[in-house]
Amino acid sequence: MKKDTTALIHHAYQPPAGFEAPQVGVHKASTVLFRDTAALRSRDWRHKTGYTYGLHGTPTTFTLEERIAALEGGRHCVLVPSGLAAIALVNQALLRAGDEVLLPANVYGPSRELARHELAHWGITHRLYDPMDAAALAAMVGPQTKLVWVEAAGSVTMEFPDLVGLLRVCRDQGITSAIDNTWGAGIAFDAFALGADIVMQALTKYPSGGGDVLMGSVCTRDDALHERIKLTHMRLGLGVAANDAELLLRSLPSTALRYHAADATGRALARWFQQRPEVAQVLHPALEGAPGHAHWRACSTAAAGLFSVVFDSRYGAAQVDRFVDALRLFRIGYSWAGPMSLVVPYDLGVMRQPAPYAGTLVRFSIGLEDVADLRADLEQALGALAT
Repeated sequence: MKKDTTALIHHAYQPPAGFEAPQVGVHKASTVLFRDTAALRSRDWRHKTGYTYGLHGTPTTFTLEERIAALEGGRHCVLVPSGLAAIALVNQALLRAGDEVLLPANVYGPSRELARHELAHWGITHRLYDPMDAAALAAMVGPQTKLVWVEAAGSVTMEFPDLVGLLRVCRDQGITSAIDNTWGAGIAFDAFALGADIVMQALTKYPSGGGDVLMGSVCTRDDALHERIKLTHMRLGLGVAANDAELLLRSLPSTALRYHAADATGRALARWFQQRPEVAQVLHPALEGAPGHAHWRACSTAAAGLFSVVFDSRYGAAQVDRFVDALRLFRIGYSWAGPMSLVVPYDLGVMRQPAPYAGTLVRFSIGLEDVADLRADLEQALGALAT
């Protein structure tokens, strides 16, 4: 019997409307169909009133954008394939040849490299400022300064900046501010309420929570600012996969639960490390005496499950590597905020000049394992330092 392949493509059946379930439907499309030419010419993807092409949004991605905006306290959101893509999008949307962007001295390494290479090729300059000193930032702002990036807490070395003061400087001087809120995850503090103009986040981390999705977001409250970012987003052809958006939508409701659980375990282990003779310093914003602790207390009571340890200088890098290799529950790997605890040693002499600490630094990302099991793993691995 001959099969009617045309009927398989143009079948008349349409499922009944009204289906509703806890999870959002997954809509996959490059092509979007129009009822007639009037609809083709009138649909508006820019304000989420209609659909024109898969890259410009589907019910799945529109829903995720609205929920991320709500998480951050913003009005608008665009999604991109990674956190670094979100940083690049903001830079490309707002900066032109001759402009300057200011970055914190403890900025996320790939963001600094983006400025050193790609932005420099386009005639955009950058300088590094001390994130702990708002007055120093105010003194650096010049006529070419068009954008200031803020990161809370600092990448790897975990200093919590003078967030209130830095954002006040930007506001008073009329400079657009953008904050990398990946550490805060929209939970530790309200970046918009503190004065940020743009809030980006690597959704790869806490909103995803599974260690299996790459995605970023850029949120705004100002309509004109969102329009600039949205149009650059369109011109660059940025988009995210429907299945990745589905995973984010499924994980998002438990973000706060996982964040606070990792926070509690992280603080417990950070305090335990403070009592260890092998350790010179524990870098965790919620600990008394840690760099930026007072700044953290000024705007937050929550902290991510992330901290760094500086080993006593009597232990060389090879010994610290043996400690890391001896860990069993903590696995060696970049990124953080997934269910599995991770560990990475860093050479501060390569990352920062001059290096802010003497001794080898190790960053821990706390997952969802039992705190007693993680502590036992750390204790047995510390024995490798002496061998």
